[in-house]
Amino acid sequence: MLYVFNIVLPVFALILIGYICARTGKLGKNASTELNRFVVWLALPAQLFSFASNSTWETLWQPGFIAAFFLSCLVVFLLILLVTWYHKRDLAAASFAGLSASYSNTGYMGIPLCVLALGQDGLAPAIIATFIVFVMFALATVLIEIGILSHKKSHEIFWSASKSLCTNPLMIAPVVGLLWSSSGLTLYDPIAQVISFLADAATPCALVSIGLFLMQKEKSAPQQAWGISFAKLIIQPMLAWCIAGPVLELPTLWVSAVVLLSAMPTGTGPFMLAQYYNADGRIISRVVLITTVGSLVTLSLFLWWSKGV
Repeated sequence: MLYVFNIVLPVFALILIGYICARTGKLGKNASTELNRFVVWLALPAQLFSFASNSTWETLWQPGFIAAFFLSCLVVFLLILLVTWYHKRDLAAASFAGLSASYSNTGYMGIPLCVLALGQDGLAPAIIATFIVFVMFALATVLIEIGILSHKKSHEIFWSASKSLCTNPLMIAPVVGLLWSSSGLTLYDPIAQVISFLADAATPCALVSIGLFLMQKEKSAPQQAWGISFAKLIIQPMLAWCIAGPVLELPTLWVSAVVLLSAMPTGTGPFMLAQYYNADGRIISRVVLITTVGSLVTLSLFLWWSKGV
């Protein structure tokens, strides 16, 4: 449990710092807006590009693991989306909820935890899972566009969604990164350093932004946030285990990896996407906080379980 705590603690601490700064007035609403813009347009795209450009197609092709992790994400995404849509009749809001329930923090927490728990062999599944959450991100983006433009004609929705995908920096960056990786070219060192500087700022700035948003209150937020968090921390990893183990009978390493990565708390991606669309991020911010704190217990239990597999 100690190394899980050591990885979760910085995440929680940065959220707390943002909350305290908002509570004491050290960072106001304008600071929150500008910080979000910095993350969405500069820091997070740099992080996604850096991550993708250092990966190879050969590393990513593991059909069994891809199927298990993607299906567990997709089922939870659709489950929460349908439940939320039934209550709110708002496809965009339902898509944000579904993404929050299925978007694992595979980069910041998943990679170090997989390496600690499974050794260097745990690096490959963590990298693959990170690209799968990009796919979920793209799916949610399309549905959000459809929800926002539901009053328009079908062809208008199609072109608008396509345009959004092609101009969204959070979608462009990993694709460009993969293309760059495939080219075999090397970045000019000063440019690589600039990208590295921006990438390093993405996670702390995003987490501080979440802390700032936690100051905002909404009566319906706690109940919905708890339901989404339960789906993320309990339903998704259990579903991933069922698919990877009894159904696909993957090797032990890959079963342990898919369960561990599915049990990760919600990453900051859904919150940043909400900021990109100027949507309400209060429920998402609470989900990130609840799952981050709750994962200290659930991840420890899953790690204990994996040692006995």
